[in-house]
Amino acid sequence: MTYAIEISDVTKRYGSLQALGGVSLCVEPGEFFGLLGPNGAGKTTLISILAGLVRPDSGTARIMGHDVGVDYRAARHALGVVPQELVFDPFFTVREALTIQSGYFGLRDNRAWIDEVIENLDLADKADTNMRALSGGMKRRVLVAQALVHKPPVIVLDEPTAGVDVELRQALWRFIRRLNRDGHTIVLTTHYLEEAEALCGRVAMLKQGRIVTLDTTENLLRLHSGCYVGLRLGGALPAALEPLVAQRQDDGAIRLALPDYAEVERVMAALREAGVAVLEMEIMQPDLEEIFVQIMRKA
Repeated sequence: MTYAIEISDVTKRYGSLQALGGVSLCVEPGEFFGLLGPNGAGKTTLISILAGLVRPDSGTARIMGHDVGVDYRAARHALGVVPQELVFDPFFTVREALTIQSGYFGLRDNRAWIDEVIENLDLADKADTNMRALSGGMKRRVLVAQALVHKPPVIVLDEPTAGVDVELRQALWRFIRRLNRDGHTIVLTTHYLEEAEALCGRVAMLKQGRIVTLDTTENLLRLHSGCYVGLRLGGALPAALEPLVAQRQDDGAIRLALPDYAEVERVMAALREAGVAVLEMEIMQPDLEEIFVQIMRKA
């Protein structure tokens, strides 16, 4: 089959720094895929290789079967990228910028789709405003619009909601979900892991230029089957439970990490034996953020 994205043993070094150390992964058409990792993990370098902005030292990368180095015109036509940085041309209005972007891809009359993108990203009242007069959040909306203007089958969102308000975030995800339902492949990098958990069917986690986990979101949540117990106590935590402490908050609340739910009774028994009253208690399942932290520590 032809993958939406196919990356095979890609490496990249910047002097003594190994940005990517043999990354291989495939993303199927129509997937909503998460690319996660701490700062410096190699996510942006990998995206830059896909976009043709950086040449890998070795390995290959393909977009919809097109090699990004050899068949670069077709590869770039199949890809839309929303970058982290706010990059814009200060001399044009929003509509003019999108029209010019359409021209880069040989689209002569793209007005209907431009209008639809503008409307869905809540840019209608700013369509004839000069780019330099927009707020940071509005500029980010235009970056998203520019990535979508040629209707690419593969869309890469590199921290698209960084520093934007809740209203934009919700509007953006509604539109992106719709594009995904219509068959577009979406690749998301984000530090808001609740977004990745809610949106992505599969995720790859990178650390120091290597993939340390590649699995479905459902499997990651299921395989890490422990739980967390939040406690507010009327006395000191018994010494026997100290190894379970995952977090102490400034207001005195304590969070214990347990390997499974059966351990909850052992915790309660230890508290009863020590005569410590439980003022508040909450049992929580680990979310993707907790699992991410665990995996990064082990890696």
